[in-house]
Amino acid sequence: MKKLWHFLRTPSRRWSVLALILVGVGVTLAGTVGLHYGFEKTSSLEFCVSCHSMESTVYPEYKESIHFKNASGVQAVCTDCHQPKDFVGKVARKMEAANDLYQEYIGHSIDTQEKFEDRRLHLAEKVWARMSSQNSKTCKSCHSYDNMDHAKQSPAAALAMQDAAAKNMNCIECHKGIAHELPNMAGGFRATFASLKEAAQEAPAAETLYTLAEKDLYASEQSTEAVGKLLPASRIQVLARNGDRLQVSVEGWRERDGKGRVLSEYMGKRVFVATLRDELKAEEQVLKQQMDEATQIPWEQVRVQAWVDGKGLEPSLQPIWDYAGEMYKSTCNSCHAAPDPAHFTANGWISGLKAMSAYYRLSKEEERTLLKYLQNHAADTGGQGSH
Repeated sequence: MKKLWHFLRTPSRRWSVLALILVGVGVTLAGTVGLHYGFEKTSSLEFCVSCHSMESTVYPEYKESIHFKNASGVQAVCTDCHQPKDFVGKVARKMEAANDLYQEYIGHSIDTQEKFEDRRLHLAEKVWARMSSQNSKTCKSCHSYDNMDHAKQSPAAALAMQDAAAKNMNCIECHKGIAHELPNMAGGFRATFASLKEAAQEAPAAETLYTLAEKDLYASEQSTEAVGKLLPASRIQVLARNGDRLQVSVEGWRERDGKGRVLSEYMGKRVFVATLRDELKAEEQVLKQQMDEATQIPWEQVRVQAWVDGKGLEPSLQPIWDYAGEMYKSTCNSCHAAPDPAHFTANGWISGLKAMSAYYRLSKEEERTLLKYLQNHAADTGGQGSH
């Protein structure tokens, strides 16, 4: 002990080792206290809403939510939802939040209400993605599945929460917009479509092409009167090119004994490829005939030739599916967790989507694209979206 005490008291040129240790302890304590105070201060509601962009936009929305004022008087402040409770998660979130300060005071991308609204969807998607990656652990720090009394919930809520608990679902899958206004969910996928449309002003060089949207079919290269229509995400084969017109072939299935004005992508499934008038039907070629075992209805696969203009065509189906998938997430995840497309059959999605039509605002063309995406990713079409 004497040797240890002597070592600790031995000067290091000017200071003893003991003095240096005491200084180190003091600096560590001061740093710890300072860090704790800094975390506490920057985690307060007052600090979070001190920025002008927060004060004029999300703070008023938050004050109208149940997280701000409720019957029990328990309030959840900004960091309860946006900042994990564990130390590592807290530090990581503080570092990420530095970008918010940059955008507010240097980048000036959210310092007015108009700018904030323009970026609301982007900002919301970043928060949702972060919460999803953490399995909504900030939500679950208060809302524990294990501690829920389903008998005190409404029957519908109890059924939904029991299913969510069994799957340990992400809270954010069903509870977007719980504290803030939902952004314009259509803004993202419509911007994606506009970008695809702008880039598809000329026909690609590929021989197999896919329709970005609905397209008119013409009987000849000079004709201006449509004799049919291609539906979104339909495949065509290029036979010839003349200026901005393409001669193409279209294949599909139809009931043998019906009028046959609509071609479907699969036998027995209402996944529509094109609608035809008599001028095109008269020139069609029957490729094969087959009995649908499920319904005992005879079908035949046919091929027709027609002309189309070269705009709005993609050499790959994937960009169209990416756009449609974005539409599905934006449209059907607003109110609840959207089911996996493989949850229904191709024909089942027709009534499934129709049942939800009162809750979304899509154009007829957008709705047809979304339906085609869901049907091609359905339980009985392989769930992969491939033709």
